[in-house]
Amino acid sequence: MNPSASQPAGSPDERPVPLPAHPPVPAPQDPSAPVASSAPRADGERSPRPPVPAPHGPADGPPPAPRRAPAAGAHREGADRRLARAIHKVTGTVMGPHQTAVVRIGFAAAWLLFLLREFPHRHELYGPRGPWSWDMARRLIEDNHSFTVLMWSDSALWFEAVYAVAVLSSLLLMVGWRTRATSVLFMVGVLSLQNRSVFMGDGGDNVIHLMALYLVLTRCGRVWSLDARRAARKPAPRVDHTGMALWTLLGFGLVAVVLFRDRSGEPWLMALLWLLWLAQGAWWLVCRFAPGEPRTLLDVLANLLHNATLAVIMAEVCLIYATAGWYKIQGSRWQDGTALYYPLQLDYFTPWPTLSDILAGSGVVVMLITYGTVIVQVAFPFTLFNRRVKNVLLAVMMMEHAGIALLLGLPFFSLAMIAADAVFLPTVFLLWLERRARTAGRRLRPGGGPRAGKRPAPDAPDTRTLVG
Repeated sequence: MNPSASQPAGSPDERPVPLPAHPPVPAPQDPSAPVASSAPRADGERSPRPPVPAPHGPADGPPPAPRRAPAAGAHREGADRRLARAIHKVTGTVMGPHQTAVVRIGFAAAWLLFLLREFPHRHELYGPRGPWSWDMARRLIEDNHSFTVLMWSDSALWFEAVYAVAVLSSLLLMVGWRTRATSVLFMVGVLSLQNRSVFMGDGGDNVIHLMALYLVLTRCGRVWSLDARRAARKPAPRVDHTGMALWTLLGFGLVAVVLFRDRSGEPWLMALLWLLWLAQGAWWLVCRFAPGEPRTLLDVLANLLHNATLAVIMAEVCLIYATAGWYKIQGSRWQDGTALYYPLQLDYFTPWPTLSDILAGSGVVVMLITYGTVIVQVAFPFTLFNRRVKNVLLAVMMMEHAGIALLLGLPFFSLAMIAADAVFLPTVFLLWLERRARTAGRRLRPGGGPRAGKRPAPDAPDTRTLVG
């Protein structure tokens, strides 16, 4: 008989039984095994109860948490966050500032060098007394409605003024001085000269023609420009006299465009010029009198326009290579691997005859370069989502254009295409080039080399950012 059964529950004689310091650990059991227990019956005997599942003991760890079905809006919330980040990146940041700066510098330099090289022959190329006379150009422009200010007058003085503005605007855009205004002047100079004599060019003029239109819509002076240097060194003055004078001068130019609208080409281009002029004036007014939310809105619109134009430039480059590659595939000389041999035998495309003869004398080299050119041009647009393969093909294409400049004597075409390819250069590589250029510049300046005894503290933070 149980001794504790004779005492009522909760009596004062009942004392708690002390537990041992280290209770015996039960032998591990299968958690899935049922545990049998007994219940008292009326006759005092215990009858077995139905088996119940054993609870999880301390040796089994915490019970597994029940699986819950994912909320209906979980996936939607993740997609919404990704979409919000993408919208913020497109509207709140200037994407590819270093790549855009390289494109600006490359195309401005290509056009400037071309104008300087052809300066002794400028009258034969674009002048009113050239082989393609002013009257012939006027009749052609009446049909295709191309924009050129050279049709305003057939005087030699007016031609010299337009040529000088084209040279000056190329130089100013290359160094990044007032890029919003000089990019417009650069576009006017390119269109005026190229549309005046449409048969002058080597293929690179078409690329410069397109990029001159695109650069107007980009914020290409955020880095590696005099504008960025001026903005970083001192705060903007309350009254920008230089900007106001330049804006007023461009306004008089637009008045002249309206007066000669029957000779200025398509109306949409005149509307674009006026829109750009008014937008620049509105930008100045907002920065001067409403620097809060209106300025933020203008920044968002400018970022959207810049990023969209950058995407168009990338698509344009891919389209150039894709069409060139697929057209080459259809040619019989490209199919049999001998296409490179024939231009190397033309006097016009052999600035180095000895080098051309050596290259053309090897059939294997000619075949490899011919097939390699087609493969690279066709495959490049499909490698944009694989960074490593894209960078390899990009380097191959740049070396290919450098070879065209050397072997075929087309330096400005090659420089224009290399500048277009630069839109795909990795930012890490461009930042590395920037650091190397800054280091070389400090060493070339008198007293600008590294000084002994002035090392940065080991705990000093790195102030270099992704934007230079």
